Amino acid sequence: MRAAYFTTPLAEDPVNAIEVGDLDLPEVPDGWSRVDIYAGALNMHDLWMLQGVATVPGGAAHVIGSDGAGICEGQEVLVYPVLPTQGRSLAHSVLLSDRGYGLLAEQAVVPAGGVVPKPAHLTWEEAAAIPTAWLTAYRMLFTKARIRAGQTVLVQGAGGGVSTAVIALAKAAGASVIVTSRSAAKRERALEVGADVALPTGERVPELADIVIESVGPATFDHSVMSTRAGGTIVVCGASTGFTTPLNLARLFAREITVQGSTMGTREEFAALVDFIERHRIRPTIDSTVGLDDIRVLAKRMLGGDAFGKLCAVVR
Repeated sequence: MRAAYFTTPLAEDPVNAIEVGDLDLPEVPDGWSRVDIYAGALNMHDLWMLQGVATVPGGAAHVIGSDGAGICEGQEVLVYPVLPTQGRSLAHSVLLSDRGYGLLAEQAVVPAGGVVPKPAHLTWEEAAAIPTAWLTAYRMLFTKARIRAGQTVLVQGAGGGVSTAVIALAKAAGASVIVTSRSAAKRERALEVGADVALPTGERVPELADIVIESVGPATFDHSVMSTRAGGTIVVCGASTGFTTPLNLARLFAREITVQGSTMGTREEFAALVDFIERHRIRPTIDSTVGLDDIRVLAKRMLGGDAFGKLCAVVR
């Protein structure tokens, strides 16, 4: 089968760690199913693996990719990107690719029940754009922050897969959306895909937010706290500018602001997300699509920070 994979991480040159070639079909463990993958998408987590940051199991070739859509037992499906685990970690915090079951290949194996029907209005590429980023966004908005119609959501850093997913999901839920970005071009695109207000990073918001979606970290966190209304919630799913930041505790307790971490999502949340997308006829924002042989183009674009939306690959 044709697949995108790596054998040796390259911390300084992750793009060139990617190989595309023919591998043996994966064996199907008991209680698992085989999926013919039609399209996949790239995530920053893939680049972390290519850099050697994320731990991966040993082996000659490690297929990358945690987003995929295809056909399983005659049904068009989206793959739930998580491998449920037990132990000290959250049961939904380990991706399939973390354990050697990457999806950027013509065939993949997934736990039985680890797929949901593909919404008919989505193309293969649009379907493949959903699992990782959109599940993260859904859990942040609906499970952690309990979004309600009429609320205001602030998204720090417009352009990534999670950010564009938050814009679409929050608008469909009846909220207004403010986004920030250092890039004027990305602010303009955010308005085009549904944001109500787009501001330069750090600029004062026109109204305090009920919910702040934070994936940037130190560069924006103080602004996030300043921009949250009394009783509001900041939900953190990443920290692209670092993992430690000063915190104004006085503002936090005086406004009774809740700060919550959020990682991926459960199988039930994934099914609810896909149902929500189908009911509201939502289409994900895709930055670019290439064939599997050109997957390095997507990795380079992601590293450059130029993308707006998901980076997808047609597998067949």
